[in-house]
Amino acid sequence: MPHSNGSALALASRLRALSDPDLTALLRLRDVREVGIRDFFDLADKLLDRTSIQQALTQLDRRTLHTLALIGKLSAHGRVAAAADVAAALAGQEDASLAVLPSTVESRAVRLAQRGLIGIEDDGYVCYDLVYEHLVSWPTLKLPSVEELAAPLPVAFGTPGLLDESSVDHFAAERAFASTLSAVEFVTELLHEPARELARGGLGQPDTKRLALAAGFGIEQVAPYVVVLSRAGLIQLVNGRWSPTEAARDWMLEPTPKRWGRLAGAWVGALPSDIRFVLGDRDVSVWGDHFDEYITWLYPAADARMRARIDRQIYTAELLGIFAHHSPSHAGSALLIDGQEAAEAAIARSLPGEVDKVYLQHDLSVVSPGPLNPTVDMRLRSMADVESRALASSYRITPESINRALSSGDTAATILEFLSGISLTGIPQPLDYLVSESASRFGLLRVGSFSDSSGSGAHSYLRSTDANLLATVLVDQRLAPLALRRASDGRAVSRFARDVVFFTLADARYPVAAENASGQVVIIDRHVFAQKGETAAPKSSDSAAIIVERVRRNTVAAEQESATPWLERQLELAIKAKMTLVVTVATPEGGTIDYVLEPASLSNGRLRARDRKADIERTLPLSRIASVSEVTSAS
Repeated sequence: MPHSNGSALALASRLRALSDPDLTALLRLRDVREVGIRDFFDLADKLLDRTSIQQALTQLDRRTLHTLALIGKLSAHGRVAAAADVAAALAGQEDASLAVLPSTVESRAVRLAQRGLIGIEDDGYVCYDLVYEHLVSWPTLKLPSVEELAAPLPVAFGTPGLLDESSVDHFAAERAFASTLSAVEFVTELLHEPARELARGGLGQPDTKRLALAAGFGIEQVAPYVVVLSRAGLIQLVNGRWSPTEAARDWMLEPTPKRWGRLAGAWVGALPSDIRFVLGDRDVSVWGDHFDEYITWLYPAADARMRARIDRQIYTAELLGIFAHHSPSHAGSALLIDGQEAAEAAIARSLPGEVDKVYLQHDLSVVSPGPLNPTVDMRLRSMADVESRALASSYRITPESINRALSSGDTAATILEFLSGISLTGIPQPLDYLVSESASRFGLLRVGSFSDSSGSGAHSYLRSTDANLLATVLVDQRLAPLALRRASDGRAVSRFARDVVFFTLADARYPVAAENASGQVVIIDRHVFAQKGETAAPKSSDSAAIIVERVRRNTVAAEQESATPWLERQLELAIKAKMTLVVTVATPEGGTIDYVLEPASLSNGRLRARDRKADIERTLPLSRIASVSEVTSAS
């Protein structure tokens, strides 16, 4: 089709030529709903609706809007705006301090084409007339005129050097360190107990409070952490519950810069291109107190939804220490410009060094003099409870925590060997006694499974060589939900599975061990990881995907019935819009001839139109029409 930019006809053709992924991405950017859309012509009409156009323009920054205006002006009347001409026009109108390179024009044009606002041809760009006309009418909506879009950055909030960059980096590093520790605690808590996702979205209040308490932050931060951790592939929604993935196991053993890098990389990887543009613009020096003014200037048509999107991204970035005081730190800038590896190197220079030694106290507490090496930290957690997490973390060893380690396969010897290897103060006598005493009592209660319940309804048993201990368990009201009852062989039995009984007893602080059919102690891993191949609960329907599938299906079905549906829809649209077309007709001799026609009606497989050049009425059978296109300036 010759270059054309005046109607839904041209846009429909371009939409039809897009791949399914590109078309789906465009519809998501434009937030198109599927109601009333049957084919590409309906879709083009929807995209060229003034309300839809305005919504698309709210997402664009001032410089991209100015580029759109120039492309619209240069490509009027069917012309093509050459990239060099657009670049020259931009260089002559925008802030002289900003270099307008061909790559600048190209990146802006790609953003516009991705939203269906312009078409990209081999020799330049074309803007749809309806888009340009709407942009030109902005002053009636109290929005900037085309000339005002070219205005330079206001001096009032463009003065360089307003920020104390060392202060920004220091505060960002503190946030990065704290957010990484919080994320570790968040994932660790989900290992112990997954969190249920509500049908309407989000977590329930009990899980929200539990995770916030474990991670050491406010409940308003739980939702952003769920988003970041899921994007990082560290947690996954499976059967309606959020659980850590296998990748989380390795991540928790990484050094702090690496752990932070994965979180920060997930944030920037999911960042929309329009928001990434503004957040990466550190050199403009308009941050700090002038940030809101800058956003208002940069996005002149931004509505409440657009501002909310920016605010959410900034909020999360500041939680993670990518930003501080509304400004990206050096690590944040490196992340946005040079990538995750460069950001990790930058943040490592600001983070405190890790230690691998601790102080073991006589009161059974453990104090780390600095951020503890992640490998040491995770090993210590298996036998001690975390009391506080900061630059100097503290832990506490209890009979229950030692039992937890023993249940995981440790022995008194391996526990004491590890603690001795990391201690700066040796092994205090109370700690040595606690480990030895706990090991001697461990396994006094044994829980196992029945291979066949034989109709008794019992699925697990509980036995002990200490009759008094077993009697205590049977009368413990905390264990009433297990419905334990004494069997004829002296054991207690339950209708619940072995693992349920085991963890309930362990939580009640009993020295319980699980055993197999041969009476050997077995290790039960309480940590719940989302397994490969498990899928998340179905999400709400994707309007963009539905539209793409429908218009493709309808187009194929129509073309299988006849070769003319696409042609008929083009002509119907031209008649409705009172357009002038170039109609190419096949001759009996095998050639073609072009007519410049004003279509009037279409019926019974024949087109009636006014020949503009010959000033006569023509009636053409559709079977003879090879193609149609809009009239261009060269026609």
